[in-house]
Amino acid sequence: MTTSFLTREGFEALQKELDFLRDERREEIAERLHEAIIEGGELIENAEYEAAKNEQAFVEGRIKELEILLATARIVDEGVKQTGVIQVGTRVTIQEEDGEPEEYVIVGAAEANPSQGKVSNESPLGKALVNRRAGDTVTVNAPAGSFTVTILKVE
Repeated sequence: MTTSFLTREGFEALQKELDFLRDERREEIAERLHEAIIEGGELIENAEYEAAKNEQAFVEGRIKELEILLATARIVDEGVKQTGVIQVGTRVTIQEEDGEPEEYVIVGAAEANPSQGKVSNESPLGKALVNRRAGDTVTVNAPAGSFTVTILKVE
């Protein structure tokens, strides 16, 4: 199995989602299925029953996905590494040639969310930054084209 890198915050958020799906969503869907059967008549033509079954399949798939992800996760606490080398869990400030400084946290793919400043170590930017230091200038090979950034700060 592949190891997933997660920050403590990401691990806890995924664990919370898993607990919610197991404890609450399963029960809600079971109630929907029960109601659809009672009110439905022919199950073959019961749209609510079909919708609930589809949702149940999605939720069960997500539960299985989260269970595997959390079982294989390697937790990397932010700020633990004081080596100055960018790794998963590192907060980094970068700047494109004429742009404003931008701050990101390098995270595993499972918790990546660029709009929240969380960049996957598997993304083009993440790959370019990992194992680099403050002061380095790196080229990022992105699908839309290459660009250069300077690493201003590593925390």
